[in-house]
Amino acid sequence: MFKQSLIASALFSLLGTSQAYAGQLTGKVVDANNQPLSNATVHLHGKSKAVKSDKNGQFTIEVDSDAQLHITKPNYLDNRVNITEQQGFVRVQLEPTSVESIVVYSSALHKNSMEMTSPVSVLSGDELKNRAKPTLGETLKGQPGINASYFGPVSSSPIIRGLDGPRVKITQNGLDSSDASRVGPDHANTNDSLAAQQIEVLRGPATLLYGSGAIGGVVNVVDNRIPTDVIDSLQGAADYSHDTNSNTNTFAVLLESGFDGFNFHFDGVKRKGGDYETPNFAQPHDDHESHDGHEHEHEHEHEHEHEHEHEHEHEHEHESESHEVEYANKVDNTFIDSEQFNFGTSYVGDHLTLGLSYGRIDTDYGIPAHSHVGHDHAHDDHDHEAHDDHDHEAHDDHESEESHAEESVFARVKQDRWQGLINYAVHSDWLESIGLRVGYTDYEHAEIEHGNIGTVFENDTTELRLTAEHRLGEWHGTVGYHFSDSDYSANGEEAFTPSTQTKTHAFYILEERRFGDFTLELGARVEDYQLSSKGDSLEDDHDHDHDHDHDHHDSEIETGFIAYDLDMTNLSVSVGGVYDYTAGSNVAVSLSRSERAPLTAELLSNGIHIATSTYELGLGYELEGDHLHFEPQDIEQETSTNLDVSFRKFSGDFGYTVNFFYNDIENFYYQALTDYIFTAEHGLEIADHAHDDAIPVFKFESSDAKLYGLEFDAHYKLNRFARVKVFGDSITAKLDNDEYLPRIPSNKLGVDYEHRYENLTANFTVTHYFDQDNVARYESETKGYTMVDVSLNYDFELMGNDMVGYLNLDNLTDELGYVHSSFIKEQAPLPGRNIKLGIRGYF
Repeated sequence: MFKQSLIASALFSLLGTSQAYAGQLTGKVVDANNQPLSNATVHLHGKSKAVKSDKNGQFTIEVDSDAQLHITKPNYLDNRVNITEQQGFVRVQLEPTSVESIVVYSSALHKNSMEMTSPVSVLSGDELKNRAKPTLGETLKGQPGINASYFGPVSSSPIIRGLDGPRVKITQNGLDSSDASRVGPDHANTNDSLAAQQIEVLRGPATLLYGSGAIGGVVNVVDNRIPTDVIDSLQGAADYSHDTNSNTNTFAVLLESGFDGFNFHFDGVKRKGGDYETPNFAQPHDDHESHDGHEHEHEHEHEHEHEHEHEHEHEHEHESESHEVEYANKVDNTFIDSEQFNFGTSYVGDHLTLGLSYGRIDTDYGIPAHSHVGHDHAHDDHDHEAHDDHDHEAHDDHESEESHAEESVFARVKQDRWQGLINYAVHSDWLESIGLRVGYTDYEHAEIEHGNIGTVFENDTTELRLTAEHRLGEWHGTVGYHFSDSDYSANGEEAFTPSTQTKTHAFYILEERRFGDFTLELGARVEDYQLSSKGDSLEDDHDHDHDHDHDHHDSEIETGFIAYDLDMTNLSVSVGGVYDYTAGSNVAVSLSRSERAPLTAELLSNGIHIATSTYELGLGYELEGDHLHFEPQDIEQETSTNLDVSFRKFSGDFGYTVNFFYNDIENFYYQALTDYIFTAEHGLEIADHAHDDAIPVFKFESSDAKLYGLEFDAHYKLNRFARVKVFGDSITAKLDNDEYLPRIPSNKLGVDYEHRYENLTANFTVTHYFDQDNVARYESETKGYTMVDVSLNYDFELMGNDMVGYLNLDNLTDELGYVHSSFIKEQAPLPGRNIKLGIRGYF
């Protein structure tokens, strides 16, 4: 922290310099028909604050030098206008766009989604609020190129172009979420969509700004917990919704106020619901065979037999008994009870913006398909009552709170998060602004079993990002220093990774220059990556005598970890360009090379991973006959060479975005099925005979891999009332030996029809997920399915306040669907028909 203190002290000294006199610029924003546009955002380049145009399209903003205004409004093309200090008045005209164009905060250069060199999607406004689910994965999975890991609806992380976990960075206002969602698929991320202003998804490597954990992409959740605009009156919003499928009630509230440059913010979300219902589905015969991606090859021919039986279930329900197939219409242990809030305050002046925020998350959620395999489950020193001050209602009224505490395995997540912001608009000839964001997160994920605390995962993270935005001649860019210190620990019998401290120090630069209709972008990042794990009972020499006592052998293999330090330097570079070949159309090309060092789970895993019913070994281990060795000497970085080509048309009645990508990855880290099994009685052994309680052993390996495909989103405005959209994606992911990678999402194709009439907006969406038969040798195929969704929004006014009533009909046809990317696809199909009713008010 000493280094951060020095940086902060130096920055405060700089902020103490005298400020220049600020004058006022007034203006008006109009559309192509010279009609005023309200609620357009007017941002002065180089400053953090912005103002909004009023109902007459008028605005006033303070300026103290020649500068550039950036004017944005959803569904209109951005406009940039150069102004002088003495100008006094400016008139700005915005052209409509057929593809929504939104400023991307995570771009670092104030670009909108149609100007980016790499593909990006943005969800915002009422569309985001209406689509909001308990997890980011479920909220975003309908976007082209985006899917979800789906460990039940309350633990589902985004998958970007087939990559997830340690390759997808989840950030909140540009700082890491700092949870444990990258450790295992049953660990939920801690970002709630309802509290967000917008959610941005950067496809392809975004390692320049966000580090090696973003080698596959970034999901950035943007909220206003630290206000950066001047708030001069009390304003806010409230939202209530009810989901019939899981009997879930969700409340959300937002309050903001300010006076004389001082601003205050509060938002909170409470969500409580029970187990979700599905169409009738056949339960797997054996829990250990149901975790998709980890079945043995001889199980292939039996996988999915129940899907064919389901097609005639309404006519032949009696067949379930004759064929001894058990059916269910609910996924047990998928309840959620969540509360979270954020407080923030800031001061926004002519040059200086200062802010501080505190957020708290307290969530309990069920972990479906959780079973204790491979060992006798006994509680450790954390064995005390954990169900003291929370109650959980199951979906059925007769299920009591005690049933969750005594019979279920659920997660209790607590997180405290502090953030600070300093931004100073310098407005010198070359330096525009200096910004500092800092964050501290205290995260805990405890698994509650039979009412007692079992395994506890903790992660304390400190992060700092210092940036300087500048202009050097014709070049505009940002340079920065990024520091992160993460202290991760796992304590309990189900801890399959050692406690680890991970530090990164990085310097990066991102520059752009305009050449007529062509914009060139260059970037580079150098990152020092340090990983230090704490040892346990195992010694560095794993050459055990296989004739040793089994109990001694078992305890070492199951609970021991190696003390190990890793120090690598990751280098990432990129070059890209956007060519505006005609008004409202462009083509973007981006080429990047990114390096990533292995995380703790990939490098040092050595234990049973209960969520996936497997025994996991990291890259550092080698299995040779009856011996287990720790030999990390030859581990190399995962290196991605990624090419993106995007074609965009965003003006007129017809618009589209089409992205082609090719990702060549050297030393791709993946889990390979070994010839070994693990049992509580015998430990690790070669699978030369069957054991009833045996689980497969998967070991992380590295091999070259290629991932390639396309994404598209096309709009056509039929008339002033109706619009139709077609979207889809396709991906192929193979190792160099021509084997497919496991759990790659199915391709999808969808159509959305939107109709607006006066205050009513209706959407009808049909999305087909194709069969996934390009599977790893130990996977089963997944049948396709079609989802039909309908939504209705009605805008009205109540006592002078804007109101929105909404109705969502999800999975209207009650289709049975299995998610190929899920570890528990057979035990947790997608929810059945759901009716969501909600009302939202603004004041």
